Amino acid sequence: MNPLARAVALACLVLSGSVALAQSADAPVQEVVVTATRNSKSVDRIPGAVSVISQKELETQYLLADDPSAALATYIPGYAPSRQKMSSTGESLRGRSALILLDGVPQTNPLRGGMREGYMADTAIIERVEVINGASAMQGMGATGGIINYITKSPKVDGTTQSVNVRMASQLRGDSLDWKTGYSLQHKSGDFDLLAFGGIQRRGLGYDGSGRALGIEAVQGDTMDSEGTDLFLKIGRNFGEQRLQLTINRFRMEGDGDYAPVKADFAAGIPTSSTAGTPPGAPPRNKVETSSLEYRHNALLGGSFNAQVFKQNFASLYGATNTSTFQDVTIAPKDTLYDQSEVVADKHGAKLTYVRPDTVVAGLELTVGLDYLRDRTKQWLAGTGRTWVPTLDFTSLAPFTQLEYEAGPLTVRGGVRHEDATLDVDTYTTLAAYNSRVVQGGERSFSKNVKNIGAVWRFTPTWSAFVSSAEGFGLPDVGLVLRAVKLPGQSVATLFDMEPIITRNNEIGVNWRGAMGSLSASFYDSRSKLGSVLRVNAAGIGQLDRVPTTVRGWEVSGELRAAKQLSAFGSYARTMGKTAATVDGAMDVALGARSQGPDKLVAGANWRFMPKANLRLQATTLFDRDINIGRVVGTSNLEEHFKGYTLVDLAGSYDVAWGKLGVGIENLADRQYIGYYPQSASYKDASSYFAGRGRTLSVSLTRSF
Repeated sequence: MNPLARAVALACLVLSGSVALAQSADAPVQEVVVTATRNSKSVDRIPGAVSVISQKELETQYLLADDPSAALATYIPGYAPSRQKMSSTGESLRGRSALILLDGVPQTNPLRGGMREGYMADTAIIERVEVINGASAMQGMGATGGIINYITKSPKVDGTTQSVNVRMASQLRGDSLDWKTGYSLQHKSGDFDLLAFGGIQRRGLGYDGSGRALGIEAVQGDTMDSEGTDLFLKIGRNFGEQRLQLTINRFRMEGDGDYAPVKADFAAGIPTSSTAGTPPGAPPRNKVETSSLEYRHNALLGGSFNAQVFKQNFASLYGATNTSTFQDVTIAPKDTLYDQSEVVADKHGAKLTYVRPDTVVAGLELTVGLDYLRDRTKQWLAGTGRTWVPTLDFTSLAPFTQLEYEAGPLTVRGGVRHEDATLDVDTYTTLAAYNSRVVQGGERSFSKNVKNIGAVWRFTPTWSAFVSSAEGFGLPDVGLVLRAVKLPGQSVATLFDMEPIITRNNEIGVNWRGAMGSLSASFYDSRSKLGSVLRVNAAGIGQLDRVPTTVRGWEVSGELRAAKQLSAFGSYARTMGKTAATVDGAMDVALGARSQGPDKLVAGANWRFMPKANLRLQATTLFDRDINIGRVVGTSNLEEHFKGYTLVDLAGSYDVAWGKLGVGIENLADRQYIGYYPQSASYKDASSYFAGRGRTLSVSLTRSF
């Protein structure tokens, strides 16, 4: 543990608070507006913990690592550490699942969570990220931990602008070169605007702080030894108070299959590594296509109306393995059958929202809307064509209404959303490993009102406090439940494990935003009477247990702008998740790394040491975590151990005559460490005991003309 990093971060928070107390009440405050609440709204009027990662912050973080989850882990206190893999297993938000959106279009696959939703678009097209922490039903199913909405770029100024960006990263050894290039065209003329982007990326192999090749995740998928492409188009036209906009994005990411994993040697202290070789089967890949057509009318019957229709096609192929689950002696002798699974999810839907201010009385805002979603998800074995998870045909129709009343410094909000959903599944047969059971198809219906209420009190021009209580609606991983049916005579219509998850998040917090910085702090209590916990048994097979879960925690973050050229920032998050061994058992089991991250401290400083030059130094400390000592449920060992570590990064940029030059050094001290998830959840799995990246140098150049 690095005491210096901890001290620097705490000092940043204390200084931010001290400046806040001394700041003049008349200091100007720059308004920050988010759209993830279904209507453009200042964060000062939202009862809850809301974060916005700006384009400038994203660009700085991407100088260090072109990894969306690493940016979230840096800027969002309650977000778990990045896996540095294609798989996002364990990357939770406040100990729960987050609903990921791209311009409001759902990217998450809650019916069969393949944990690949983190890579669905090139980072170059993202303008900002809006994060609403805590359970929410505002954007639909799946946001039991919060909402992460990636907002794509749009043209801002009249005229035509072209830009080319190039990024190269290397650890100056072996096949460690990453390179990426992209071209974008922006045009805005009167009421018409267009943005087009095309990019390509190739990633090499990574090395840890000891110079050893990092382990390839050959089954779940890895960002190393991979290639990716992205094609993006956004076209919009204004018609007075109306606007029509079409957005299309096509993203691909696929492994090259040049390296095979080498198992860890725990006795010698050697983590999982890689060697030149070709793993069996086709390399893992992600294919995501997202499109939406949006219509807005800003002056309809005294209010604003927004309609969006969307479609998303998602396919994630996993690497080949001869796991016992895939064995079938009618196809091949035992332990010789290699197969690979693929999750395929196709969504389409519509979102209608109408907002009218001053309804009936001055200060009363009415929001009404209707959401429709059709989601068809399946998981099959691509090598043999077998069904692993049958097609899950999910249909949801959800009307909602929200009232907001503003009286001077006080804003009160409350609303209800009615979820009316149906899940249809045809009769199917489980794999031979599950005794080839015939499961009778059927229909399950879910109907639930999810509510929210909260208030914000702006008791000075720069200080505000909020209190909120909000519910989120989700389903357990239905695919995990259905694919593992082993008992005879089962029916989709009667499986108890498919009951919905209702999560209530109660929270209280305080915020300050002034000319010299900002400070925010909140405490939350998130509860699910019938939650969902994934436990892996001795055979390595995941089992979904429906048990109550509670997550409590607190977060504090701050920024101090001591001078125009110098600023400091820091955040600390403590997450405390508990569950039970059985439905009626005591809440005495700590949530493991699959569900929550460790306590986390982030600190750093920005220095504009020249008119066109910026430098950023940051440190992230993850704290030790030892839980569930000696605890076992069935054959699932719940014990986890994590030895924390501190990583320091350095990034800088300089505006030169021929473009913007950026340089980043990730893991500046070249620290040797084992990641949080591999230490905790995989500490006895020699195939998944992954070290983190050692010192990595990146250089980027963006030229606009």
